[in-house]
Amino acid sequence: MAYSQGHIVGRFAPTPSGRMHLGNVFSALISWLAVRSVGGTMVLRIEDIDPRAQDRAVADLLMADLEWLGLDWDEGPTYQSERRAVYEDALAHLSAAGLTYSCFCTRAELHAASAPHASDGTYVYQGTCRNLSPEEVARRSETRPPATRLRVPDADDPSGDVLVEDLVYGAHEEKLACDCGDFLVRRSDGVFAYQLAVVVDDGLSGVNLVVRGRDLLGSAARQTYLARLLGFEPPRYAHVPLLVAPDGRRLSKREKDLDIGALHEAGVPAERIIGTLAACVSLAQPGALALPADLIDGFSWNLIRGHRQDIVVDQSFLSDLFG
Repeated sequence: MAYSQGHIVGRFAPTPSGRMHLGNVFSALISWLAVRSVGGTMVLRIEDIDPRAQDRAVADLLMADLEWLGLDWDEGPTYQSERRAVYEDALAHLSAAGLTYSCFCTRAELHAASAPHASDGTYVYQGTCRNLSPEEVARRSETRPPATRLRVPDADDPSGDVLVEDLVYGAHEEKLACDCGDFLVRRSDGVFAYQLAVVVDDGLSGVNLVVRGRDLLGSAARQTYLARLLGFEPPRYAHVPLLVAPDGRRLSKREKDLDIGALHEAGVPAERIIGTLAACVSLAQPGALALPADLIDGFSWNLIRGHRQDIVVDQSFLSDLFG
């Protein structure tokens, strides 16, 4: 869909691997407020490209959670599991330009060959399979299906220096060759990689504002570079603090940390959940009860920038949450 210049389009993009937890809700709340405060459009996308996450029942629960919390959307849902042909077209475009190659490295080999990037644990690919001959690719393919990697510019090529001006954390610059290396666009099992799928989906749906947890800040440069290769205008990024346990571990669906289903069953009202999260970044007073619509007029990126530290779910936080 075409939008007028300057019209803000944001998105929710939950993965149906479990119920939403408070960290997911916090990112969704900030995204929703950023869009609604300027009269923009919200898009809902279900990121179920991985077969392990293709559970429509869970996707329905995620949407019910969003609606119960007062977080509505204007377009969607779209399901990544139904968009394989779109990703195939994007990959074909990159491959026709000579920008991809087959990779046969195992996860163990990757970890053994490279130290993790200091900021987010990403392993920098060393280019092991970059220059394999067609004959060698064919030979190896007989015993192991290859993954597909995107070539990034060499370290001395300035086109591989990507600057992202994050709305919360400011300038974030990466030299792709040094900070990630050639990265996956399709896994060896044939599943398209997160980097490719989200760039294609955001580009085709007109998303120009992406709000998500700061743990994904490191992928913004790769996605910006890939968007430009595919002819899309990269979105603006706003990475927000994570909710973490007192020991520093981030909340996760796997651990079922304060998921919305459990809170709902415990009788915690939506207004208390939203009010508690909003108070963490001064969008509401401590102890306030609020729904998202109550917070629109008071939304400001300056308030979010003033709270860049991760949010510790300690006893004080829990006392506010459970009243």
